[in-house]
Amino acid sequence: MATVFDVAKYILDSVGSMSAMKLQKLVFYSQAMSLVWDDIPLFSDEFEAWAKGPVCRALYDAHKGMFMLNDSNFLKKYDVDLDRLTGTNKETIDVVINSLKDLPAYELSEMTHREMPWLEARGDCPEGAICTNIITKESMLDYYQENW
Repeated sequence: MATVFDVAKYILDSVGSMSAMKLQKLVFYSQAMSLVWDDIPLFSDEFEAWAKGPVCRALYDAHKGMFMLNDSNFLKKYDVDLDRLTGTNKETIDVVINSLKDLPAYELSEMTHREMPWLEARGDCPEGAICTNIITKESMLDYYQENW
């Protein structure tokens, strides 16, 4: 199975420079669509319902303190191996990238705020706080198989 870092590198290498927030959302939607279209997760890490949308903490820890990600060099220490991504994985990620790459990060964040996986996991967390409420893969599958 691929890692969240493999998926992040693939996206950055495909699209180029982007904000950390945009990368988080593209990785999130790639995971969601893999669950829906391929019946498997791309990676095992979970997403949390943070104030600005879904965030994978492991990926956040890797880019913490960086606003713009100009390349994937920050991922080198995470044993990235794009060979762990299958052809099907790459096709799924490519569809997500091609559908969403032109949207600004704030719009991707707003999209997630209208969708049930983030809303359900967010619960009663006060606005502006960093919550650790997990967005389950099951909630992603249930919602996106009906709404993508």
